[in-house]
Amino acid sequence: MKLPKHVNDCLEALEQAGFAAYAVGGCVRDACLGLIPHDYDLCTAALPEQTQAVFQAYPLVLAGEKHGTVGVVTAGGLIEITTFRTEGPYGDSRHPDWVKFVPDLTQDLARRDFTVNAMAFSPTRGFADPFGGRRDLEGRVLRAVGNPVRRFQEDALRILRGLRFAAVYCLTVEAATREAMFSQAYRMDALARERIFEELTKLLPRLDLDALVTFAPVLTAAVPELKPMVGFDQCSPHHAYDLYTHVAHVVAGVPGDPVLRWAALLHDLGKIPCFTRDENGRGHFYGHASAGAELADRVLARLKAPNLLRQQVRDLVAGHMTRLEPDRKLLRRRASAMGYAQLERLTWLQQADMGGKGTGEGPDAGYFRQIRDVIQELRREDACLKVRDLAVNGHDLMALGLEGKAIGVWLDRLLELVLDETLPNERGALLDHLRRELS
Repeated sequence: MKLPKHVNDCLEALEQAGFAAYAVGGCVRDACLGLIPHDYDLCTAALPEQTQAVFQAYPLVLAGEKHGTVGVVTAGGLIEITTFRTEGPYGDSRHPDWVKFVPDLTQDLARRDFTVNAMAFSPTRGFADPFGGRRDLEGRVLRAVGNPVRRFQEDALRILRGLRFAAVYCLTVEAATREAMFSQAYRMDALARERIFEELTKLLPRLDLDALVTFAPVLTAAVPELKPMVGFDQCSPHHAYDLYTHVAHVVAGVPGDPVLRWAALLHDLGKIPCFTRDENGRGHFYGHASAGAELADRVLARLKAPNLLRQQVRDLVAGHMTRLEPDRKLLRRRASAMGYAQLERLTWLQQADMGGKGTGEGPDAGYFRQIRDVIQELRREDACLKVRDLAVNGHDLMALGLEGKAIGVWLDRLLELVLDETLPNERGALLDHLRRELS
């Protein structure tokens, strides 16, 4: 494992002072996979005050000192150095009630989440892998260190992080670890909502259909509003799957944009409260798009999602049943209302929604490709979508004798004509039309 100079310098400084020191965790995992680590964490036998003494000439970050972590600001970036430690119970399912510093690396690695993250490397002391992390990487297995139930009792966020590691590194979750994820998923209720949102936002773009279905017990524990969907019979000839499986197909069917993945995950929340059956026993979901938009917004508000993402998801869910066509005028108006990026997202959501029925009905991928081609055509033309894009402005209208509210009214009228392609967005054409109308 080749270490950057600033990392190697830190290890050498600790070793020269008489303290064992290793690069540890994710950087070692990534190096074993042939990847370039994004950052480096070190662990050492030195106590926090001893680490501070070794690096007294450097700027230090001491926010994590009570848990044994000293941040050293080097020319190559911040390096976090943590004393070997063991930990007490996790009373809040997130943080240890106490930590105890120990001189032994293996004890420190034993407290870590997964075997692939419980490896360490030292240029002088070699490679340490007491729990078989490298073997699991080679076998593409995600396995908890020690007792998996205990690992997830300590920190319930590890359940979602584990799914992300499995998705990112193409690992299969080992059976005992998977069962512990399922049995301990309820502990995520104790986590800060924003932590769940952050982890799900990283995770959702990575999940394929198999993972979405297999790990339904985890995802529905993280977002309880999804639970009633599991096994819910839609009683419709237009749907081959239960509601949750349909949603899983839709999530897997859209690109990995976090906004789109959240919209796909939440797009049918309104179906169960809107569910009715006709005299033939056939299910209907009248008004579920608007109801679902409200519910999706509540979910994201509870998870403390950013306001912009909330609004984007809400709009996509509200519009997912509104039919789109490869028509310039229609698409130009829709783009005027929601912007090009959101309109393209809506095409992907509708395409995945149709494909996720499992019946082969409705417009196919080629149809939605035509729609996106028209949207791209409008983009290339830099088509006028808003009043601010018009080739005339309020000063031009004032020069024609208009004033006050009339200026805004006429600008809106001109925009409507341009959107409808009745008039080109050209200064002369717009002013000529105004003169005729005002004469």
